[in-house]
Amino acid sequence: MGGTKRLCRPVILMGPPGAGKGTQAQVLAARYGVPHIATGDMFREHVRQGTPLGREAEAYMRRGELVPDRVVVAMLAERIGRPDCAAGFILDGFPRTVAQAEVLDRLLAEAGWPPPLVVHFAVAHGVLLRRLAGRRVCTVGGEIYNIYDHPPKVAGRCDHDGGELVQRPDDSEEVIQERLVTYQQHTLPVLDYYRRAGLVEEVNGEGTPEQVTAAVVALVEKIVCRDGRL
Repeated sequence: MGGTKRLCRPVILMGPPGAGKGTQAQVLAARYGVPHIATGDMFREHVRQGTPLGREAEAYMRRGELVPDRVVVAMLAERIGRPDCAAGFILDGFPRTVAQAEVLDRLLAEAGWPPPLVVHFAVAHGVLLRRLAGRRVCTVGGEIYNIYDHPPKVAGRCDHDGGELVQRPDDSEEVIQERLVTYQQHTLPVLDYYRRAGLVEEVNGEGTPEQVTAAVVALVEKIVCRDGRL
């Protein structure tokens, strides 16, 4: 059995806001020991640090708009070049436009990676609204709850550390609607781009987290290799 286990292709998780990409990415990252690269997390880190890129990204995020490609690509190119990405990585929230997908193709090719495995989570519009409007995040540890489907034991408080649970600015109903419209306009064409290349695998994102995980793992297992061999 020896050898080094790794992902032989990058993994891209796609789906509308609220589809569960972040949850599944965390599970996969822990299971395979590879980084979960979420553009939203990168943006928020830069915002917290007050970098020029972070200040620029924040203005777009508050309006529920896409952060410009040049900002996203600058952050991402540096991130996937780090040593911890050598055994594979999972992208969550990128690419969101065809232009970004084309840039990513070039970045991956330059780094010696084959085309990615693209996993698409299909979720109905009504389910997305319920998930997003009900989402609350712990201000201490970042744990995620949903007041409808996964409420805390004590309203407004995290089960783990008692931290306050808050609604992210981009989870307000008005911004949610804008985010979904933006997804339809900009990101669905990316899915078509990858479908034409034969890279997309579909997953029903409306099951329980455990059911969705099982479906995704079954796909990712096909690209696990040892010593560079499937």
